[in-house]
Amino acid sequence: MLTANAQPAASAATEVIVQAASTAQLTTTIEALGDLRANETITLTSNETKKITRINFDDGQRVEKGQILVEMTSREESALLEEARFNTDEAKKQLDRVRELAKRGAASQSELDQRIREFEAARARYNATESRLKDLVLLAPFSGVVGLRQVSVGALVSPGNIITTLNDDSKMKLDFTVPAIYLRSLATGLPIVAKSRDLGNKEFQGEVVSIDNQIDEVTRAIKVRALLDNKNHELKQGMLMLVDLKAASRTALVISESALVPLASNNFVFVLQDAENGPVVERRQITIGERLPGSVEVLSGLNPGEKIVTHGLQKIRPGQKVQVLAEEKPFAEQTGEALHLSDLIKSKNN
Repeated sequence: MLTANAQPAASAATEVIVQAASTAQLTTTIEALGDLRANETITLTSNETKKITRINFDDGQRVEKGQILVEMTSREESALLEEARFNTDEAKKQLDRVRELAKRGAASQSELDQRIREFEAARARYNATESRLKDLVLLAPFSGVVGLRQVSVGALVSPGNIITTLNDDSKMKLDFTVPAIYLRSLATGLPIVAKSRDLGNKEFQGEVVSIDNQIDEVTRAIKVRALLDNKNHELKQGMLMLVDLKAASRTALVISESALVPLASNNFVFVLQDAENGPVVERRQITIGERLPGSVEVLSGLNPGEKIVTHGLQKIRPGQKVQVLAEEKPFAEQTGEALHLSDLIKSKNN
């Protein structure tokens, strides 16, 4: 029972555990889905309406650059080429004869000019005929693997008719999209790991080779292209791949996730402040970035070295006096292994 002279007991400071905000090197791992494309791919078609006389490949065959794949009817063009060759040779002989006469003054300059024009015209007709003849022989523009052939010998093909496809699958392009918030972490040369369920989740190593020049206005994502080595030809065009992209490392301010006090769409922390009668806490709004296992990146609102409350948050209010029971190791000093709280804290008296 209180007497008239008795005084109320002074309220005891709330015991808390704190941690100093620290900087650390962070590497963001971005997961995405991507589509595979061959390094080079074409659809083989004809430039002329002609009948196929020979097909020099089988379905799924590997071919070398310059190899003849398809031959088409060329008797008429061959005859025209022979005629053009004869006319060119004859025009060259006439030009040489007139040139010798002109040197001796036995032929006029106008006659020499006429022979030059005739020779140049004959040579141009020969080159045009030769070019049309070459169009009737389809060559592989690069080494790769052909697909299923869509025509047979004797078939009449026209421009646009698909004969087959040719893919250079020595390397594969992997296109995927990344949210625009990771734009500052993207750069060419970053390593990726890709895998597909179709191949039993076997991992393939690659690197980013290009980044698109614009962000999609609807999805707010940017397209990224990586290149994967495919020396065993396991990867096929059109495969869906799961991508793990190791984004560029950066120096960031990090704190323990247990220090966050979410309120609506905002995040707050209680920061330790020195006062005459002992430390007190200040509630401060912060902007967070990437969340990590047990920790969170702080983009603004907090400075390195400032101490924040990580345990005892339920008992404190802004401006309240506290007693620091222990201090957790900063994130940068933690090993990344599964540590108990007793491993992370150090006594205030130490």
